[in-house]
Amino acid sequence: MIQSPVEQPTMASNIPFDAENFNQVVMSTYGRFPIALERGLGCRVWDTQGKEYLDFVAGIATCTLGHAHPVMVEAVTRQIQKLHHVSNLYYIPEQGELAKWIVDHSCGDRVFFCNSGAEANEAAIKLARKYGHTVLEIANPIILTAHSSFHGRTLATVTATGQPKYQKHFDPLVPGFHYVPYNDIRAVEAAVTELDEGNYRVAAILIETLQGEGGVKPGELAYFKRLREICNETGILLIFDEVQVGMGRTGKLWGYENLGVEPDIFTSAKGLGGGIPIGAMISKKFCDVFAPGEHASTFGGNPFVCGVALSVCEALEKYNILQNVQEQGSHLREGLKAIARKYPQHIGQVRGWGLINGMELQADIPLTAAEVVQAAMAEGLLLVPAGAKVVRFVPPLIVTETDINQALQSVERVLAKLTA
Repeated sequence: MIQSPVEQPTMASNIPFDAENFNQVVMSTYGRFPIALERGLGCRVWDTQGKEYLDFVAGIATCTLGHAHPVMVEAVTRQIQKLHHVSNLYYIPEQGELAKWIVDHSCGDRVFFCNSGAEANEAAIKLARKYGHTVLEIANPIILTAHSSFHGRTLATVTATGQPKYQKHFDPLVPGFHYVPYNDIRAVEAAVTELDEGNYRVAAILIETLQGEGGVKPGELAYFKRLREICNETGILLIFDEVQVGMGRTGKLWGYENLGVEPDIFTSAKGLGGGIPIGAMISKKFCDVFAPGEHASTFGGNPFVCGVALSVCEALEKYNILQNVQEQGSHLREGLKAIARKYPQHIGQVRGWGLINGMELQADIPLTAAEVVQAAMAEGLLLVPAGAKVVRFVPPLIVTETDINQALQSVERVLAKLTA
């Protein structure tokens, strides 16, 4: 399997960096950790002081092939020298090639390209609403989503997100959403029945096959099988948010392949471009009801992003990266479970698929995921929280057994210090 070149990066450039000046000109929409990263290679990154970190964040499950991967370097160079942007008023060959790859490797028939996961989910919401109005003849279509979900930061997708902390102060929210507990099929059945009244009816169910921001919670097979049956029986659209788990992250190309059911619509972003901003909404032919002018994106599907994303897609196949995800993901989970057995008073469940895994801290201890992440950073390991009590492990899909072992050793040192 291809890796980035095993060579030392150039010395730190000593670019002046001042966090205070940064905060004066950049909006405080993130609670940033106190490091400034300037370059990367494979599964490692370096800060402006020259310190090395093992990157188990990967841009939050985005850098599929790690950093400065030869496949992406070549694709970026080739495409930027050829053509980087034109309007979607014209045919874009690279867009057609990428769409064909996605269709050939999924249950979808049509692709709409945009710039992010939030935009992909926004497109799915609009498509579902039009389908509800024009095909299901619902005056006020409702979309069911799950508690603890995360679907984006636009006004519609933050409304779809079943976490009030993300919605605070942004009301009035977008109408037409209703929330149910995740993996609770009785709640879905009740909602479909109870919301069928007058001009209101459920038109779609939007759900993650594994909740990422909600604590790395995998979907249950029986739950998703029954969701598919309910949608088949009622005409309701089944939409899967694959923004974080798609593109091989789970050890299969798409998260839904772990559950044995197909969606009518699904969304992708993050790993699709390996770090280049791109999103996609994929639908089956029967629910592709958009007409020209009803949805669009200036930058969506431009030659540059599509050319690079296609190189990422082809690398997944060519270098058998999904097998690596399965093997290293299993190794990581077993290692985390071994650590959990050593610290049962501090660590509860270890769960996940492939290379998206969560280590849950016990609810009755004061230790938080952010504190573990901060301590790991001092050890040279980058991790990311998934809520207040879950530490998330999402390394590049090219991660090696040596990288996994190093990360596990760092986690064990961190817990030894924090629980002393």
